[in-house]
Amino acid sequence: MTDYKKIMDDIQKKQEWKDVDWEADYSFADDVRPDMVNHPPHYNQSGIECIDAIEAALGPDGFQYYLQGNILKYMWRYKYKNGNEDLKKAKWYLAKLIEARNES
Repeated sequence: MTDYKKIMDDIQKKQEWKDVDWEADYSFADDVRPDMVNHPPHYNQSGIECIDAIEAALGPDGFQYYLQGNILKYMWRYKYKNGNEDLKKAKWYLAKLIEARNES
């Protein structure tokens, strides 16, 4: 059984990404691992990104306030929760805020 096949079998058996042991010897499989900063699988249902639905619901000003809140949240907690992953999320939200401001 190939390493890729083993990974996919593990994922199918567990049925959810969150149950996969990502710390196991899967370092060679970064192309299979979900991108938890830019496109976490739990925020995309039926092909609709959650962030796009939030933007549509809040309008331009509300969406910018939402982005500011998330930047603050991830900067606040990075030392105590997810470290560099939270810093990357804060950076993602900051880039999204800059993009939103340029569009308005």
